[in-house]
Amino acid sequence: MARGWDTIRGRGVFILWEAAVEMFFVIPIMIVVIYVLSSIKILAEYERGVIFRLGHLLAQAKGPGVVLVFAPIDRIVRVSLRQEALEVPPQDIITRDNVTLKVNAVIFLRVIDPNKAVVEVSNYVCWRIARKSTCACKAFSTPTPRPGE
Repeated sequence: MARGWDTIRGRGVFILWEAAVEMFFVIPIMIVVIYVLSSIKILAEYERGVIFRLGHLLAQAKGPGVVLVFAPIDRIVRVSLRQEALEVPPQDIITRDNVTLKVNAVIFLRVIDPNKAVVEVSNYVCWRIARKSTCACKAFSTPTPRPGE
Protein backbone atom coordinates (compact mmCIF):
# COMPACT_ATOMS: atom_id res chain seq x y z
CA MET A 1 0.00 0.00 0.00
CA ALA A 2 2.84 2.38 0.72
CA ARG A 3 4.29 1.58 -2.67
CA GLY A 4 1.05 2.68 -4.40
CA TRP A 5 1.06 5.98 -2.48
CA ASP A 6 4.62 6.74 -3.64
CA THR A 7 3.62 6.03 -7.23
CA ILE A 8 0.70 8.43 -7.04
CA ARG A 9 2.83 11.11 -5.36
CA GLY A 10 5.61 10.68 -7.96
CA ARG A 11 3.08 10.83 -10.76
CA GLY A 12 1.61 14.03 -9.29
CA VAL A 13 5.02 15.69 -9.35
CA PHE A 14 5.44 14.61 -12.98
CA ILE A 15 2.05 16.10 -13.88
CA LEU A 16 3.00 19.38 -12.16
CA TRP A 17 6.31 19.38 -14.05
CA GLU A 18 4.47 18.89 -17.37
CA ALA A 19 2.12 21.77 -16.54
CA ALA A 20 5.05 24.05 -15.65
CA VAL A 21 6.86 23.22 -18.91
CA GLU A 22 3.67 23.73 -20.88
CA MET A 23 3.07 27.13 -19.24
CA PHE A 24 6.69 28.06 -19.91
CA PHE A 25 5.94 27.83 -23.65
CA VAL A 26 2.28 28.89 -23.69
CA ILE A 27 2.55 32.16 -21.75
CA PRO A 28 5.26 33.76 -23.95
CA ILE A 29 3.35 32.73 -27.09
CA MET A 30 0.19 34.33 -25.69
CA ILE A 31 2.10 37.52 -24.84
CA VAL A 32 3.50 37.73 -28.38
CA VAL A 33 0.06 37.15 -29.91
CA ILE A 34 -1.51 39.88 -27.73
CA TYR A 35 1.35 42.28 -28.59
CA VAL A 36 0.94 41.72 -32.34
CA LEU A 37 -2.84 42.13 -32.12
CA SER A 38 -2.45 45.38 -30.16
CA SER A 39 0.01 46.75 -32.73
CA ILE A 40 -2.54 46.56 -35.56
CA LYS A 41 -4.02 49.97 -36.38
CA ILE A 42 -6.77 50.57 -38.93
CA LEU A 43 -6.78 53.89 -40.78
CA ALA A 44 -9.88 55.15 -42.58
CA GLU A 45 -9.87 56.17 -46.24
CA TYR A 46 -9.48 59.84 -45.38
CA GLU A 47 -6.66 59.34 -42.83
CA ARG A 48 -2.93 58.88 -43.14
CA GLY A 49 -0.56 57.79 -40.42
CA VAL A 50 2.75 59.58 -40.06
CA ILE A 51 5.07 57.11 -38.35
CA PHE A 52 8.13 57.96 -36.30
CA ARG A 53 10.51 55.02 -35.86
CA LEU A 54 12.85 55.61 -32.93
CA GLY A 55 12.17 59.34 -33.34
CA HIS A 56 12.94 59.49 -37.06
CA LEU A 57 10.27 60.15 -39.67
CA LEU A 58 9.58 57.35 -42.14
CA ALA A 59 9.72 58.40 -45.79
CA GLN A 60 6.03 57.93 -46.61
CA ALA A 61 2.85 58.23 -44.63
CA LYS A 62 0.99 54.94 -44.15
CA GLY A 63 -2.60 54.16 -44.91
CA PRO A 64 -5.43 53.77 -45.56
CA GLY A 65 -6.06 50.28 -44.29
CA VAL A 66 -4.22 48.04 -41.86
CA VAL A 67 -0.94 49.37 -40.46
CA LEU A 68 1.41 47.67 -37.99
CA VAL A 69 2.78 50.03 -35.33
CA PHE A 70 5.10 48.35 -32.83
CA ALA A 71 4.64 50.29 -29.60
CA PRO A 72 8.10 50.86 -28.11
CA ILE A 73 9.75 51.42 -31.50
CA ASP A 74 7.09 53.24 -33.52
CA ARG A 75 4.79 56.15 -32.80
CA ILE A 76 1.90 57.07 -35.09
CA VAL A 77 0.30 60.49 -35.64
CA ARG A 78 -3.05 60.37 -37.45
CA VAL A 79 -3.70 63.14 -39.96
CA SER A 80 -7.06 63.76 -41.60
CA LEU A 81 -6.99 64.58 -45.32
CA ARG A 82 -10.56 65.88 -45.33
CA GLN A 83 -11.28 69.48 -46.15
CA GLU A 84 -12.04 71.53 -43.04
CA ALA A 85 -13.98 74.76 -42.88
CA LEU A 86 -13.02 77.22 -40.17
CA GLU A 87 -14.84 80.45 -39.52
CA VAL A 88 -12.80 83.54 -38.68
CA PRO A 89 -14.58 85.71 -36.12
CA PRO A 90 -15.80 89.09 -37.38
CA GLN A 91 -13.28 91.92 -37.08
CA ASP A 92 -13.75 95.66 -37.23
CA ILE A 93 -11.35 97.42 -39.58
CA ILE A 94 -10.88 101.15 -40.03
CA THR A 95 -9.70 102.17 -43.47
CA ARG A 96 -7.50 105.13 -44.27
CA ASP A 97 -10.49 107.36 -44.99
CA ASN A 98 -12.04 106.48 -41.56
CA VAL A 99 -14.68 104.08 -42.80
CA THR A 100 -15.42 101.23 -40.41
CA LEU A 101 -15.79 97.83 -42.01
CA LYS A 102 -16.82 94.58 -40.41
CA VAL A 103 -15.03 91.67 -42.05
CA ASN A 104 -15.55 87.96 -41.48
CA ALA A 105 -14.27 85.01 -43.47
CA VAL A 106 -14.41 81.27 -43.88
CA ILE A 107 -11.17 79.37 -44.30
CA PHE A 108 -11.01 76.03 -46.06
CA LEU A 109 -8.07 73.80 -45.08
CA ARG A 110 -6.87 70.57 -46.64
CA VAL A 111 -3.65 68.69 -45.95
CA ILE A 112 -1.77 67.72 -49.09
CA ASP A 113 1.39 66.23 -47.57
CA PRO A 114 0.83 64.67 -44.11
CA ASN A 115 4.56 64.38 -43.37
CA LYS A 116 5.11 68.10 -43.83
CA ALA A 117 1.94 68.95 -41.88
CA VAL A 118 3.22 67.03 -38.85
CA VAL A 119 6.95 67.76 -39.00
CA GLU A 120 7.28 71.28 -40.40
CA VAL A 121 4.31 72.97 -38.68
CA SER A 122 3.84 72.73 -34.92
CA ASN A 123 0.05 73.05 -35.07
CA TYR A 124 -0.98 73.50 -38.67
CA VAL A 125 -4.64 74.34 -37.98
CA CYS A 126 -3.87 77.24 -35.60
CA TRP A 127 -1.01 78.37 -37.83
CA ARG A 128 -3.25 78.57 -40.87
CA ILE A 129 -5.99 80.39 -38.94
CA ALA A 130 -3.51 82.99 -37.72
CA ARG A 131 -1.91 83.41 -41.12
CA LYS A 132 -5.19 83.69 -43.03
CA SER A 133 -6.74 86.14 -40.58
CA THR A 134 -3.68 88.43 -40.60
CA CYS A 135 -3.52 88.25 -44.40
CA ALA A 136 -7.20 89.20 -44.60
CA CYS A 137 -6.66 92.13 -42.24
CA LYS A 138 -3.66 93.34 -44.24
CA ALA A 139 -5.57 93.02 -47.51
CA PHE A 140 -8.51 95.11 -46.27
CA SER A 141 -6.48 97.69 -44.38
CA THR A 142 -3.96 98.35 -47.16
CA PRO A 143 -5.06 101.48 -49.00
CA THR A 144 -5.43 101.33 -52.72
CA PRO A 145 -3.56 104.05 -54.56
CA ARG A 146 -5.81 106.78 -55.89
CA PRO A 147 -5.26 108.32 -59.26
CA GLY A 148 -3.01 111.30 -58.85
CA GLU A 149 -1.22 110.03 -55.72
